Amino acid sequence: MKTKELLKKYAKRYFIDAMSAMALGLFASLLIGTIFNAIGMIPGLSVMSTIGKGAQGVAGAAMAVAIALSLKADPLVVFTCAAVGQIANTSGGAGGPLAVLFIAIISAEVGMLVSKKTKVDILVTPFVTLLVGGLLGVYCAPYIGQLVGYVSNFIGWATTQHPFLMGIIVSVVVGVALTLPISSAAICAAIYLSGMPAFDAAGELIARDYAGLALAGGAAVAGCCAQMVGFAVMSFKENKWGGLVSQGLGTSMLQMPNIIKNPRIWIPATLTSAITGPLATCVFGMQMYGAAINSGMGTCGLLGPIGIILGWFGGSYPSTVSTLDWIGLALICFILPAVLTLVFSELLYKIKWIKDGDLTL
Repeated sequence: MKTKELLKKYAKRYFIDAMSAMALGLFASLLIGTIFNAIGMIPGLSVMSTIGKGAQGVAGAAMAVAIALSLKADPLVVFTCAAVGQIANTSGGAGGPLAVLFIAIISAEVGMLVSKKTKVDILVTPFVTLLVGGLLGVYCAPYIGQLVGYVSNFIGWATTQHPFLMGIIVSVVVGVALTLPISSAAICAAIYLSGMPAFDAAGELIARDYAGLALAGGAAVAGCCAQMVGFAVMSFKENKWGGLVSQGLGTSMLQMPNIIKNPRIWIPATLTSAITGPLATCVFGMQMYGAAINSGMGTCGLLGPIGIILGWFGGSYPSTVSTLDWIGLALICFILPAVLTLVFSELLYKIKWIKDGDLTL
């Protein structure tokens, strides 16, 4: 196999498949647990908080198992990766998701090297997998967490200093990532785009520019919503209600085959994200104080806006929720993406950069 083909194969395996699986693991533990915690705030439903905290507590294990499954690892390797992921996530602090991604991949691949190769596989495979993953978790995950801290703090600082420019950059980049076959949710979780305070394994608050990260998270939500709502609305005449729902509440990634055929269809939604991002940071001050993964979800299951709302009432939001907050949420997440994308797409139809049928799913 040629070098280029090998690189393409492993890039897909580790960067697309594994990262997408990690996002699913996060969704099935940390994100859904956060939602259960919010429901538990309702009088008489405190049991939901107990369930939510339990789900959040196994986020590392859920991510690692999902990653191992995406790599098609043998069952013993997959099950052992649960422990590996928990160690890596705990040791990595706020950078836990990124630590889990790298360490789970290495552990699963090493585990597969010995899996089913000996007569005492039930001992050898979990021992080797856990030894490699455990050592990496204890000795390497904290440094990955520190690296993520530097990146997060830079993004937070830059967003605070230059909210207009960073609003554009974060919104466009994360929005584009959402439509590409990679996981914008995993990226946002990995670099911690949230103002929600994070704590290390000892329970100490991790130093972060949370105010800046909260603004960056808001810009990320804006970019993701622009892509999903934008494609859903501009392709309505071709795809009707089924397309509106599958893209608006599912994923704009469905348009990737059409984007490959005619990249110009990506212009309207991307231009929209370049407008709604700075509006989110500079005009409405839209901030993410929910789980960082929500920043990269957009309107997928409405989890981007839900994350914003949960953050308002989660105990960390630094101010009182106002009518302007609700207006900004509606405009940035739904109304402006629909209106602006339609305006831009009509202009491209007129100059024949987009033709009828280009957006058909």
